[in-house]
Amino acid sequence: QVQLVESGGALVQPGGSLRLSCAASGSIFSTYAVGWLRQAPGKEREFVACISRSGEPKRYADSVKGRFAIARDNAKNTGYLQMNSLRPEDTADYYCAAGQTYCSNSPSNYAYWGQGTQVTVSS
Repeated sequence: QVQLVESGGALVQPGGSLRLSCAASGSIFSTYAVGWLRQAPGKEREFVACISRSGEPKRYADSVKGRFAIARDNAKNTGYLQMNSLRPEDTADYYCAAGQTYCSNSPSNYAYWGQGTQVTVSS
């Protein structure tokens, strides 16, 4: 098994940037694809981005293309989500997830989940 801990969530003004981190432990991080998903108040959890075990391919939700970038550093057992040009509608709890299949936009392909980190975009 692998344990995941997200960090980096904060209150940020519209147009600002944040970098979220996903620290993994308990297993071999490089064997997992990593996804980021988010859940806003009153809405269902939605796919944000994913990255394969090797780093390619990467996939993004249409709502974040051109603004967010997913990355990983297997040597540090850490995944990242760089978020730029943040909008109020990006406000949500952000979750890191890991799976031993592939970079997928389906939550069912991720067996392990972090506890979430809050991102609030507001002036």
